[in-house]
Amino acid sequence: MSDHSTAPVAAHEPPYYVAVFTSARTEGDGGYGETAERMEELVKDIPGYLGMDQAHSPGGLSITVGYFRDADAIREWGGHAEHRAAQRRGRAEWYERYTLHIAKVERSHEFDRTSGD
Repeated sequence: MSDHSTAPVAAHEPPYYVAVFTSARTEGDGGYGETAERMEELVKDIPGYLGMDQAHSPGGLSITVGYFRDADAIREWGGHAEHRAAQRRGRAEWYERYTLHIAKVERSHEFDRTSGD
């Protein structure tokens, strides 16, 4: 898989939550790129949002990991009106299949060669 963002999000102080969205896309864009950019901007306004990592394979598999301070932040994002509209459009047009996993992170570790950690 190739990294879509420039660098992974730094480890956060546990506990926190992750939303892991894995998807396989349909052919074509059909406005997907523009909507994805809009969702990346909107989620930043959710209290408790910590960041995200994304990776995409040449074969079309995509993984997005969203980091949230608590489960309430994930629920707020999941219920956001514009996000809900994008979810409906995703099922109708953009995704062949997807999975969503929500998990509580109790332990987290980070390595950064440049800092020696």
